[in-house]
Amino acid sequence: MIATLNGIDIDLKTSAEIDAMHEAGLVVYEAHMAMRDAVRPGVSTAELDRIAETVIRDHGATPVFKGYPKKDSPDFPASITASINHELVHGIPSPDRILKEGDIISLDCGCTYNGYVGDSAYTWPVGEVAPAVMRLLEVTEGALYEAIRAAVLPNETKDVSLATADYVQRHGYSVAREYTGHGVGKEMHEEPQVPNWWPSGPKARRLNFVSVPLRPGMTIAIEPMVIAGRAELRELSDKWTVVTRDRSLCAHYEHTIAVTEGEPIILTRP
Repeated sequence: MIATLNGIDIDLKTSAEIDAMHEAGLVVYEAHMAMRDAVRPGVSTAELDRIAETVIRDHGATPVFKGYPKKDSPDFPASITASINHELVHGIPSPDRILKEGDIISLDCGCTYNGYVGDSAYTWPVGEVAPAVMRLLEVTEGALYEAIRAAVLPNETKDVSLATADYVQRHGYSVAREYTGHGVGKEMHEEPQVPNWWPSGPKARRLNFVSVPLRPGMTIAIEPMVIAGRAELRELSDKWTVVTRDRSLCAHYEHTIAVTEGEPIILTRP
């Protein structure tokens, strides 16, 4: 059912559609767990991509990232994004990108299964990492669950955004402002947009930030992207990989959830 909320058309899912999205989400979860088990020094990001695509296709699903279009750029060539250390998002897997002890790697993965999309991301340590690095991962994952807890009635998307930003900033980190969470359903990117921050007062209107009330059946991907240094980014010449300008470490966690009358349902884990 399409509901128009604050001028934005949002597809509210039925319980049957939410069940179908959970099935897609479980395929993505299995792909992530297979990649997690393979993350170690000496493994290439191309090998992780191969592992994820094999899991997805073995379940009869289709990698939703592969061939994904972007204006003025080549279509995305892989089934996952693999972003190492100061790479925030959209890193392209390559046999030449070899993981080293002490790295961190953010893996984002999505699939379409029986017409519905599952989408989630995790950041994993490669071997032993410094305590400060592990804290970045823990805070980023904590921000994800703080935001999920805010995805309840009668809140709005703005409340989810503020929960993310407040949690991250309390712990001394920055959030990426240019990249947002989003609706998910039959397409990977649907309305509403769910930023990881929210500008105050009239600035929200100037920047075209529109908060919409949460409604049962709304399915969204919440994805904090947390930076240890300044929230300044740039895109590499491959037209996909986004990195921090000061080369500070960053992490990314994501789950697809369904809003209900009660607690939200996480659709990308058992």
